[in-house]
Amino acid sequence: MQMLRINICGIRIRFARLASYSMSKFKLNHHQHQAIVLTVDMGYGHQRAAYPLKDLAYGKIINAVNYAGIPPADRKIWRQSREFYEFISRFKNVPILGEAAFDLYDKLQEIPRFYPRRDLSKSNFEVDKIYDYIEKDKWGKHLMDKLAKKNGRRPLVATFFVPAFMAEVFDYPGEIYVVVCDADISRAWVPRDPAQSRINYFAPCYRVVERLKLYGVRSERIFFTGFPLPIENTGGEDLSVLKKDLMCRLLNLDPDGKYLDKYYDSIRMHLGDIYAQKLPAHPLTITFAVGGAGAQREIGAVIAGSLKKKILSKAIRLNLVAGIHNDISVYFRRELRRLGLYERLGKGVNIIFANNKDDYFRKFNAALRTTDVLWTKPSELAFYSGLGLPIIMTPPIGSQEKFNRIWLKTVGAGITMEDPRFTHEWLFDWINSGWLAEAAMSGFLEAPKYGLFNIHKVISKRAGEQKTEEMVSTY
Repeated sequence: MQMLRINICGIRIRFARLASYSMSKFKLNHHQHQAIVLTVDMGYGHQRAAYPLKDLAYGKIINAVNYAGIPPADRKIWRQSREFYEFISRFKNVPILGEAAFDLYDKLQEIPRFYPRRDLSKSNFEVDKIYDYIEKDKWGKHLMDKLAKKNGRRPLVATFFVPAFMAEVFDYPGEIYVVVCDADISRAWVPRDPAQSRINYFAPCYRVVERLKLYGVRSERIFFTGFPLPIENTGGEDLSVLKKDLMCRLLNLDPDGKYLDKYYDSIRMHLGDIYAQKLPAHPLTITFAVGGAGAQREIGAVIAGSLKKKILSKAIRLNLVAGIHNDISVYFRRELRRLGLYERLGKGVNIIFANNKDDYFRKFNAALRTTDVLWTKPSELAFYSGLGLPIIMTPPIGSQEKFNRIWLKTVGAGITMEDPRFTHEWLFDWINSGWLAEAAMSGFLEAPKYGLFNIHKVISKRAGEQKTEEMVSTY
Protein backbone atom coordinates (compact mmCIF):
# COMPACT_ATOMS: atom_id res chain seq x y z
CA MET A 1 0.00 0.00 0.00
CA GLN A 2 1.47 3.34 -1.02
CA MET A 3 0.56 6.92 -0.22
CA LEU A 4 0.97 9.27 -3.17
CA ARG A 5 1.17 13.03 -2.68
CA ILE A 6 0.99 15.68 -5.38
CA ASN A 7 1.05 19.46 -4.97
CA ILE A 8 -0.74 21.38 -7.68
CA CYS A 9 -1.02 25.17 -7.43
CA GLY A 10 -0.86 25.05 -3.68
CA ILE A 11 -3.56 22.41 -3.31
CA ARG A 12 -2.34 19.15 -1.82
CA ILE A 13 -3.76 15.95 -3.28
CA ARG A 14 -3.37 12.69 -1.42
CA PHE A 15 -4.78 9.30 -2.25
CA ALA A 16 -4.10 5.67 -1.55
CA ARG A 17 -3.10 2.98 -3.99
CA LEU A 18 -4.69 -0.26 -2.87
CA ALA A 19 -3.54 -3.18 -4.99
CA SER A 20 -5.72 -3.09 -8.12
CA TYR A 21 -8.92 -1.92 -6.42
CA SER A 22 -8.65 1.88 -6.32
CA MET A 23 -9.17 4.68 -8.79
CA SER A 24 -10.14 2.61 -11.82
CA LYS A 25 -13.39 2.64 -13.80
CA PHE A 26 -16.09 0.44 -12.39
CA LYS A 27 -19.73 -0.27 -13.00
CA LEU A 28 -21.94 -1.68 -10.27
CA ASN A 29 -22.99 -5.25 -11.07
CA HIS A 30 -26.47 -6.11 -9.86
CA HIS A 31 -26.24 -9.83 -10.53
CA GLN A 32 -22.82 -11.32 -9.77
CA HIS A 33 -20.99 -11.63 -6.45
CA GLN A 34 -23.86 -10.25 -4.37
CA ALA A 35 -23.41 -10.40 -0.63
CA ILE A 36 -25.46 -10.69 2.52
CA VAL A 37 -25.43 -7.14 3.91
CA LEU A 38 -26.05 -6.93 7.66
CA THR A 39 -26.57 -3.79 9.69
CA VAL A 40 -27.86 -2.88 13.17
CA ASP A 41 -30.29 -0.34 14.51
CA MET A 42 -27.85 1.46 16.82
CA GLY A 43 -28.05 5.14 15.91
CA TYR A 44 -27.71 6.20 12.26
CA GLY A 45 -24.06 5.40 11.55
CA HIS A 46 -24.17 1.68 10.86
CA GLN A 47 -27.32 1.87 8.74
CA ARG A 48 -26.01 4.91 6.88
CA ALA A 49 -22.96 2.84 5.94
CA ALA A 50 -25.20 -0.01 4.77
CA TYR A 51 -27.62 2.09 2.72
CA PRO A 52 -25.24 2.67 -0.26
CA LEU A 53 -24.57 -1.09 -0.37
CA LYS A 54 -28.16 -1.93 -1.29
CA ASP A 55 -27.13 -2.82 -4.86
CA LEU A 56 -24.56 -5.23 -3.46
CA ALA A 57 -27.11 -6.91 -1.18
CA TYR A 58 -28.59 -10.27 -2.08
CA GLY A 59 -32.22 -9.44 -1.43
CA LYS A 60 -32.74 -6.71 1.15
CA ILE A 61 -30.29 -5.36 3.68
CA ILE A 62 -30.86 -7.34 6.88
CA ASN A 63 -31.17 -5.61 10.23
CA ALA A 64 -29.71 -8.03 12.77
CA VAL A 65 -31.62 -6.28 15.54
CA ASN A 66 -35.16 -6.94 14.31
CA TYR A 67 -35.17 -9.36 11.36
CA ALA A 68 -38.20 -11.60 10.85
CA GLY A 69 -38.16 -14.52 13.27
CA ILE A 70 -35.50 -13.19 15.63
CA PRO A 71 -35.63 -15.09 18.95
CA PRO A 72 -36.98 -13.00 21.87
CA ALA A 73 -33.74 -13.49 23.83
CA ASP A 74 -31.65 -12.09 20.97
CA ARG A 75 -34.03 -9.17 20.48
CA LYS A 76 -33.82 -8.35 24.18
CA ILE A 77 -30.02 -8.11 24.18
CA TRP A 78 -30.05 -5.81 21.15
CA ARG A 79 -32.87 -3.66 22.55
CA GLN A 80 -31.17 -3.16 25.89
CA SER A 81 -27.93 -2.16 24.18
CA ARG A 82 -29.65 0.40 21.96
CA GLU A 83 -31.84 1.85 24.70
CA PHE A 84 -28.87 2.31 27.00
CA TYR A 85 -26.84 4.05 24.26
CA GLU A 86 -29.71 6.42 23.44
CA PHE A 87 -30.35 7.14 27.10
CA ILE A 88 -26.73 7.89 27.93
CA SER A 89 -26.37 10.12 24.83
CA ARG A 90 -29.36 12.23 25.90
CA PHE A 91 -28.46 12.12 29.60
CA LYS A 92 -25.08 13.66 28.75
CA ASN A 93 -26.80 17.06 28.58
CA VAL A 94 -27.79 16.88 32.26
CA PRO A 95 -25.38 19.15 34.18
CA ILE A 96 -22.65 17.42 36.22
CA LEU A 97 -24.34 14.01 36.55
CA GLY A 98 -24.83 13.59 32.81
CA GLU A 99 -21.22 14.38 31.99
CA ALA A 100 -19.94 12.04 34.72
CA ALA A 101 -22.16 9.14 33.59
CA PHE A 102 -21.23 9.57 29.95
CA ASP A 103 -17.52 9.80 30.72
CA LEU A 104 -17.72 6.51 32.61
CA TYR A 105 -19.55 4.84 29.72
CA ASP A 106 -17.14 6.31 27.19
CA LYS A 107 -14.17 5.03 29.19
CA LEU A 108 -15.29 1.46 28.47
CA GLN A 109 -15.02 2.04 24.72
CA GLU A 110 -12.11 4.47 24.79
CA ILE A 111 -9.71 4.45 21.87
CA PRO A 112 -6.15 4.19 23.20
CA ARG A 113 -3.47 6.65 22.10
CA PHE A 114 -1.82 5.58 18.86
CA TYR A 115 1.78 6.42 19.75
CA PRO A 116 4.06 4.84 20.69
CA ARG A 117 3.17 1.97 18.35
CA ARG A 118 2.75 -1.18 20.39
CA ASP A 119 0.91 -4.47 20.54
CA LEU A 120 -2.74 -3.77 21.40
CA SER A 121 -4.04 -7.20 20.39
CA LYS A 122 -4.96 -8.36 23.90
CA SER A 123 -8.71 -8.71 24.37
CA ASN A 124 -10.51 -6.40 26.79
CA PHE A 125 -13.60 -6.42 29.00
CA GLU A 126 -16.00 -5.25 26.29
CA VAL A 127 -14.87 -7.87 23.77
CA ASP A 128 -14.95 -10.65 26.36
CA LYS A 129 -18.48 -9.65 27.39
CA ILE A 130 -19.68 -9.74 23.78
CA TYR A 131 -18.23 -13.22 23.33
CA ASP A 132 -19.91 -14.36 26.55
CA TYR A 133 -23.29 -13.44 25.06
CA ILE A 134 -22.43 -15.10 21.74
CA GLU A 135 -20.91 -18.32 23.07
CA LYS A 136 -22.88 -18.89 26.28
CA ASP A 137 -26.26 -17.41 25.32
CA LYS A 138 -25.99 -18.35 21.62
CA TRP A 139 -26.66 -14.73 20.69
CA GLY A 140 -26.89 -14.56 16.90
CA LYS A 141 -26.82 -18.33 16.26
CA HIS A 142 -30.35 -18.35 14.89
CA LEU A 143 -29.50 -15.63 12.36
CA MET A 144 -26.24 -17.21 11.23
CA ASP A 145 -27.76 -20.66 10.87
CA LYS A 146 -30.60 -19.15 8.86
CA LEU A 147 -28.23 -17.22 6.58
CA ALA A 148 -25.92 -20.18 6.06
CA LYS A 149 -28.80 -22.49 5.15
CA LYS A 150 -30.38 -20.03 2.74
CA ASN A 151 -27.34 -18.43 1.12
CA GLY A 152 -24.56 -20.99 1.11
CA ARG A 153 -21.16 -19.38 0.61
CA ARG A 154 -22.18 -15.84 -0.25
CA PRO A 155 -19.90 -13.22 1.35
CA LEU A 156 -21.30 -11.50 4.42
CA VAL A 157 -20.76 -7.74 4.84
CA ALA A 158 -21.56 -6.23 8.26
CA THR A 159 -21.50 -2.55 9.15
CA PHE A 160 -21.12 -3.39 12.85
CA PHE A 161 -18.58 -5.73 14.37
CA VAL A 162 -20.88 -7.88 16.53
CA PRO A 163 -22.64 -9.69 13.61
CA ALA A 164 -19.18 -10.45 12.19
CA PHE A 165 -18.14 -12.01 15.49
CA MET A 166 -21.35 -14.06 15.43
CA ALA A 167 -20.68 -15.21 11.88
CA GLU A 168 -17.21 -16.43 12.77
CA VAL A 169 -18.20 -18.16 16.02
CA PHE A 170 -21.09 -20.00 14.36
CA ASP A 171 -19.06 -20.94 11.26
CA TYR A 172 -20.81 -18.94 8.56
CA PRO A 173 -19.35 -20.57 5.41
CA GLY A 174 -18.76 -17.45 3.28
CA GLU A 175 -16.17 -14.68 3.56
CA ILE A 176 -16.84 -12.21 6.39
CA TYR A 177 -16.28 -8.45 6.02
CA VAL A 178 -16.75 -5.48 8.37
CA VAL A 179 -17.28 -1.91 7.14
CA VAL A 180 -15.64 0.46 9.64
CA CYS A 181 -17.70 3.61 10.24
CA ASP A 182 -15.25 5.96 12.01
CA ALA A 183 -11.81 7.47 11.48
CA ASP A 184 -10.43 5.50 14.41
CA ILE A 185 -11.82 2.59 16.41
CA SER A 186 -11.68 0.95 19.80
CA ARG A 187 -10.43 -2.56 20.50
CA ALA A 188 -14.07 -3.73 20.49
CA TRP A 189 -14.11 -3.80 16.68
CA VAL A 190 -11.59 -6.65 16.58
CA PRO A 191 -12.28 -10.26 17.63
CA ARG A 192 -10.83 -11.91 20.70
CA ASP A 193 -8.10 -13.70 18.74
CA PRO A 194 -7.35 -11.39 15.79
CA ALA A 195 -4.32 -13.28 14.50
CA GLN A 196 -6.43 -16.42 13.94
CA SER A 197 -9.59 -14.64 12.79
CA ARG A 198 -10.90 -14.83 9.22
CA ILE A 199 -12.78 -11.51 9.47
CA ASN A 200 -11.82 -8.92 6.82
CA TYR A 201 -12.06 -5.15 7.24
CA PHE A 202 -12.95 -2.30 4.89
CA ALA A 203 -11.09 0.71 6.30
CA PRO A 204 -12.44 4.22 5.60
CA CYS A 205 -9.07 5.95 6.11
CA TYR A 206 -5.40 5.17 6.53
CA ARG A 207 -5.41 5.58 10.32
CA VAL A 208 -7.91 2.72 10.63
CA VAL A 209 -5.60 0.52 8.53
CA GLU A 210 -2.75 1.13 10.93
CA ARG A 211 -4.96 0.84 14.02
CA LEU A 212 -6.21 -2.56 12.93
CA LYS A 213 -2.62 -3.74 12.61
CA LEU A 214 -1.91 -2.60 16.19
CA TYR A 215 -4.95 -4.62 17.29
CA GLY A 216 -3.43 -7.71 15.69
CA VAL A 217 -5.43 -8.00 12.45
CA ARG A 218 -3.31 -9.51 9.66
CA SER A 219 -2.46 -7.10 6.84
CA GLU A 220 -3.97 -9.34 4.15
CA ARG A 221 -7.37 -8.96 5.84
CA ILE A 222 -7.35 -5.15 5.74
CA PHE A 223 -8.61 -3.26 2.67
CA PHE A 224 -8.23 0.50 2.47
CA THR A 225 -11.40 1.30 0.55
CA GLY A 226 -12.85 4.51 1.94
CA PHE A 227 -16.32 4.94 3.43
CA PRO A 228 -19.23 3.95 1.13
CA LEU A 229 -20.81 7.20 -0.07
CA PRO A 230 -24.29 7.12 -1.67
CA ILE A 231 -24.19 6.72 -5.43
CA GLU A 232 -26.97 9.32 -5.83
CA ASN A 233 -24.48 11.88 -4.50
CA THR A 234 -21.46 10.75 -6.54
CA GLY A 235 -23.14 9.76 -9.80
CA GLY A 236 -20.83 6.80 -10.29
CA GLU A 237 -17.08 6.34 -10.34
CA ASP A 238 -16.64 9.30 -12.70
CA LEU A 239 -18.11 11.46 -9.86
CA SER A 240 -20.23 13.36 -12.39
CA VAL A 241 -22.98 14.31 -9.92
CA LEU A 242 -20.53 15.16 -7.17
CA LYS A 243 -18.52 17.50 -9.41
CA LYS A 244 -21.60 19.26 -10.73
CA ASP A 245 -22.96 19.84 -7.22
CA LEU A 246 -19.58 21.03 -5.96
CA MET A 247 -19.28 23.58 -8.76
CA CYS A 248 -22.62 25.09 -7.75
CA ARG A 249 -21.64 24.96 -4.07
CA LEU A 250 -18.40 26.84 -4.58
CA LEU A 251 -20.24 29.77 -6.17
CA ASN A 252 -22.31 30.14 -2.99
CA LEU A 253 -19.37 29.65 -0.65
CA ASP A 254 -17.07 32.17 -2.32
CA PRO A 255 -19.25 34.91 -3.84
CA ASP A 256 -16.28 37.32 -4.07
CA GLY A 257 -14.01 34.75 -5.71
CA LYS A 258 -11.19 35.11 -3.17
CA TYR A 259 -10.42 31.39 -3.19
CA LEU A 260 -11.75 30.48 -6.63
CA ASP A 261 -9.76 33.12 -8.50
CA LYS A 262 -6.54 32.19 -6.69
CA TYR A 263 -6.80 28.49 -7.57
CA TYR A 264 -8.80 28.80 -10.79
CA ASP A 265 -6.58 26.60 -12.97
CA SER A 266 -6.28 23.82 -10.40
CA ILE A 267 -10.01 23.75 -9.63
CA ARG A 268 -10.90 23.78 -13.30
CA MET A 269 -8.57 20.82 -13.85
CA HIS A 270 -10.57 18.79 -11.32
CA LEU A 271 -14.10 20.07 -11.88
CA GLY A 272 -14.26 21.64 -15.31
CA ASP A 273 -15.06 25.31 -15.94
CA ILE A 274 -16.45 26.56 -12.62
CA TYR A 275 -17.61 29.75 -14.29
CA ALA A 276 -19.72 28.01 -16.88
CA GLN A 277 -22.57 28.88 -14.55
CA LYS A 278 -22.45 32.57 -13.65
CA LEU A 279 -24.95 32.48 -10.77
CA PRO A 280 -25.61 29.93 -8.02
CA ALA A 281 -28.39 27.47 -8.80
CA HIS A 282 -29.89 27.72 -5.31
CA PRO A 283 -29.81 30.03 -2.26
CA LEU A 284 -27.02 29.58 0.26
CA THR A 285 -28.16 26.46 2.15
CA ILE A 286 -27.15 25.21 5.59
CA THR A 287 -28.13 21.70 6.71
CA PHE A 288 -28.07 21.03 10.45
CA ALA A 289 -28.20 17.34 11.41
CA VAL A 290 -28.69 15.95 14.91
CA GLY A 291 -27.51 12.49 15.94
CA GLY A 292 -29.63 9.36 16.04
CA ALA A 293 -30.32 9.79 19.75
CA GLY A 294 -31.56 13.34 19.17
CA ALA A 295 -28.70 15.01 21.00
CA GLN A 296 -27.91 18.69 20.29
CA ARG A 297 -31.30 19.53 18.80
CA GLU A 298 -31.25 22.81 20.73
CA ILE A 299 -28.37 24.05 18.60
CA GLY A 300 -30.58 23.86 15.51
CA ALA A 301 -33.15 26.16 17.12
CA VAL A 302 -30.44 28.65 18.07
CA ILE A 303 -29.10 28.65 14.50
CA ALA A 304 -32.60 29.32 13.14
CA GLY A 305 -33.00 32.25 15.52
CA SER A 306 -29.66 33.74 14.58
CA LEU A 307 -30.37 33.45 10.84
CA LYS A 308 -33.99 34.62 11.09
CA LYS A 309 -33.55 37.89 9.21
CA LYS A 310 -31.63 36.25 6.39
CA ILE A 311 -34.20 33.46 6.13
CA LEU A 312 -37.07 35.95 5.95
CA SER A 313 -35.21 37.98 3.31
CA LYS A 314 -34.66 34.76 1.30
CA ALA A 315 -30.89 35.20 1.48
CA ILE A 316 -30.38 31.81 3.10
CA ARG A 317 -32.13 28.45 3.39
CA LEU A 318 -31.95 26.21 6.45
CA ASN A 319 -32.56 22.45 6.59
CA LEU A 320 -33.20 21.02 10.06
CA VAL A 321 -32.71 17.25 10.09
CA ALA A 322 -35.02 15.40 12.47
CA GLY A 323 -34.27 11.96 11.02
CA ILE A 324 -36.88 9.39 12.05
CA HIS A 325 -37.69 10.99 15.40
CA ASN A 326 -41.11 12.62 15.44
CA ASP A 327 -40.36 14.26 18.78
CA ILE A 328 -37.45 16.14 17.19
CA SER A 329 -39.64 17.17 14.25
CA VAL A 330 -42.26 18.44 16.69
CA TYR A 331 -39.56 20.27 18.64
CA PHE A 332 -38.28 22.03 15.51
CA ARG A 333 -41.83 23.01 14.50
CA ARG A 334 -42.51 24.40 17.95
CA GLU A 335 -39.28 26.42 17.89
CA LEU A 336 -40.03 27.79 14.41
CA ARG A 337 -43.41 29.01 15.67
CA ARG A 338 -41.75 30.66 18.66
CA LEU A 339 -39.22 32.36 16.40
CA GLY A 340 -41.83 33.60 13.93
CA LEU A 341 -40.43 31.42 11.14
CA TYR A 342 -43.23 28.88 10.79
CA GLU A 343 -44.65 30.68 7.75
CA ARG A 344 -41.35 29.97 5.98
CA LEU A 345 -41.62 26.21 6.56
CA GLY A 346 -41.17 24.51 3.19
CA LYS A 347 -39.87 27.74 1.69
CA GLY A 348 -36.86 29.06 3.59
CA VAL A 349 -36.79 26.42 6.32
CA ASN A 350 -37.20 22.67 5.77
CA ILE A 351 -37.55 19.89 8.32
CA ILE A 352 -36.18 16.58 7.02
CA PHE A 353 -38.19 13.82 8.65
CA ALA A 354 -39.30 10.32 7.65
CA ASN A 355 -41.03 7.37 9.29
CA ASN A 356 -38.23 4.92 8.50
CA LYS A 357 -34.50 5.13 7.92
CA ASP A 358 -34.52 4.19 4.23
CA ASP A 359 -36.86 7.09 3.46
CA TYR A 360 -34.84 9.34 5.73
CA PHE A 361 -31.56 8.50 3.98
CA ARG A 362 -33.16 9.16 0.59
CA LYS A 363 -34.47 12.56 1.70
CA PHE A 364 -31.22 13.46 3.42
CA ASN A 365 -29.06 12.51 0.44
CA ALA A 366 -31.34 14.50 -1.88
CA ALA A 367 -31.05 17.53 0.40
CA LEU A 368 -27.25 17.27 0.39
CA ARG A 369 -27.17 17.90 -3.35
CA THR A 370 -28.20 21.51 -2.74
CA THR A 371 -26.50 21.86 0.65
CA ASP A 372 -23.57 24.26 0.86
CA VAL A 373 -22.57 23.68 4.50
CA LEU A 374 -23.23 20.56 6.59
CA TRP A 375 -23.43 21.38 10.30
CA THR A 376 -23.29 18.30 12.52
CA LYS A 377 -21.36 16.46 15.17
CA PRO A 378 -18.30 14.59 13.84
CA SER A 379 -20.02 11.25 13.37
CA GLU A 380 -19.79 8.96 10.32
CA LEU A 381 -20.93 12.05 8.40
CA ALA A 382 -17.33 13.22 8.64
CA PHE A 383 -16.67 11.05 5.56
CA TYR A 384 -19.30 12.99 3.61
CA SER A 385 -16.68 15.72 3.36
CA GLY A 386 -15.52 13.64 0.39
CA LEU A 387 -18.60 14.96 -1.42
CA GLY A 388 -17.07 18.42 -1.26
CA LEU A 389 -19.14 19.43 1.76
CA PRO A 390 -17.48 21.70 4.33
CA ILE A 391 -18.48 20.53 7.80
CA ILE A 392 -19.10 22.82 10.75
CA MET A 393 -18.62 20.62 13.79
CA THR A 394 -20.66 20.64 16.99
CA PRO A 395 -18.99 19.15 20.10
CA PRO A 396 -18.21 15.43 19.71
CA ILE A 397 -20.11 12.80 21.67
CA GLY A 398 -17.91 9.84 22.51
CA SER A 399 -14.30 8.86 21.97
CA GLN A 400 -14.70 7.91 18.31
CA GLU A 401 -16.17 11.30 17.43
CA LYS A 402 -13.16 13.04 18.97
CA PHE A 403 -10.99 11.12 16.51
CA ASN A 404 -13.39 11.91 13.65
CA ARG A 405 -12.97 15.59 14.53
CA ILE A 406 -9.17 15.26 14.39
CA TRP A 407 -9.42 13.51 11.01
CA LEU A 408 -11.71 16.22 9.59
CA LYS A 409 -9.30 18.93 10.66
CA THR A 410 -6.38 16.98 9.23
CA VAL A 411 -7.97 16.80 5.77
CA GLY A 412 -8.96 20.46 6.06
CA ALA A 413 -12.70 19.92 5.65
CA GLY A 414 -13.97 20.44 9.20
CA ILE A 415 -14.19 23.63 11.25
CA THR A 416 -15.30 23.82 14.89
CA MET A 417 -18.40 25.95 15.29
CA GLU A 418 -18.36 29.32 16.99
CA ASP A 419 -21.17 30.44 19.32
CA PRO A 420 -24.35 29.54 17.37
CA ARG A 421 -26.12 32.63 18.75
CA PHE A 422 -23.92 34.71 16.47
CA THR A 423 -24.06 32.51 13.39
CA HIS A 424 -25.28 35.49 11.35
CA GLU A 425 -21.91 37.14 11.98
CA TRP A 426 -19.12 34.54 11.90
CA LEU A 427 -20.65 32.31 9.23
CA PHE A 428 -20.58 35.15 6.71
CA ASP A 429 -17.08 36.17 7.72
CA TRP A 430 -16.02 32.62 6.82
CA ILE A 431 -17.89 32.78 3.51
CA ASN A 432 -16.60 36.24 2.55
CA SER A 433 -13.03 35.13 3.20
CA GLY A 434 -13.38 32.05 0.96
CA TRP A 435 -12.55 29.81 3.93
CA LEU A 436 -15.55 27.51 3.51
CA ALA A 437 -14.91 27.18 -0.22
CA GLU A 438 -11.38 26.06 0.62
CA ALA A 439 -12.77 23.54 3.15
CA ALA A 440 -15.18 22.19 0.52
CA MET A 441 -12.40 21.72 -2.01
CA SER A 442 -10.07 20.20 0.59
CA GLY A 443 -12.68 17.61 1.48
CA PHE A 444 -13.15 16.74 -2.18
CA LEU A 445 -9.41 16.38 -2.78
CA GLU A 446 -8.33 14.76 0.47
CA ALA A 447 -11.18 12.55 1.72
CA PRO A 448 -11.75 9.12 0.08
CA LYS A 449 -14.64 9.13 -2.40
CA TYR A 450 -14.51 5.67 -3.97
CA GLY A 451 -15.46 3.52 -0.97
CA LEU A 452 -18.63 2.08 -2.47
CA PHE A 453 -16.89 1.06 -5.70
CA ASN A 454 -13.82 -0.30 -3.94
CA ILE A 455 -15.96 -2.48 -1.68
CA HIS A 456 -17.72 -3.91 -4.73
CA LYS A 457 -14.37 -4.57 -6.38
CA VAL A 458 -12.80 -6.31 -3.40
CA ILE A 459 -15.75 -8.66 -3.04
CA SER A 460 -15.99 -9.28 -6.78
CA LYS A 461 -12.27 -9.98 -7.13
CA ARG A 462 -12.08 -12.25 -4.10
CA ALA A 463 -15.27 -14.09 -5.12
CA GLY A 464 -13.72 -14.64 -8.55
CA GLU A 465 -10.51 -15.95 -7.02
CA GLN A 466 -12.49 -18.28 -4.77
CA LYS A 467 -14.47 -19.60 -7.72
CA THR A 468 -11.26 -20.28 -9.66
CA GLU A 469 -9.76 -22.17 -6.73
CA GLU A 470 -12.91 -24.30 -6.41
CA MET A 471 -12.82 -25.11 -10.12
CA VAL A 472 -9.18 -26.18 -9.89
CA SER A 473 -9.81 -28.39 -6.90
CA THR A 474 -12.93 -29.86 -8.51
CA TYR A 475 -11.29 -30.70 -11.82
